[in-house]
Amino acid sequence: VQLVEFGGGLVQAGGSLRLACAASTHIFGMYALAWFRQVPGKEREFVAAISRSGGTTDYADTVKGRFAISRENAKNTIYLQMNSLSAEDTANYYCAARFADEHSTSVRWTEYDYWGLGTQVTVSS
Repeated sequence: VQLVEFGGGLVQAGGSLRLACAASTHIFGMYALAWFRQVPGKEREFVAAISRSGGTTDYADTVKGRFAISRENAKNTIYLQMNSLSAEDTANYYCAARFADEHSTSVRWTEYDYWGLGTQVTVSS
């Protein structure tokens, strides 16, 4: 599975961005996906996860209420709507996928088998 992220960029604090991740697989619906982020010199951080059908989602406490993950299986794509951005959200954002049970999500990056190259999000204060 190849994953490609889109939508990163520079935004002012308080603004919004929408990231997308497109997957190259004909069985997209069999994968649970997630967004992680990483700042150079720091550990990879879980952001949000979504189950195969989209019926189960999970969020890091730091983004809960501001970010929303969704998926569109017909387009092999997931999204991350990010609102009320702050400088602390500045990072490289990665999309990840794993073959999973229908309602399963995971916050552990070690459980994901496929990764995109990331898209940079920079929030200016």
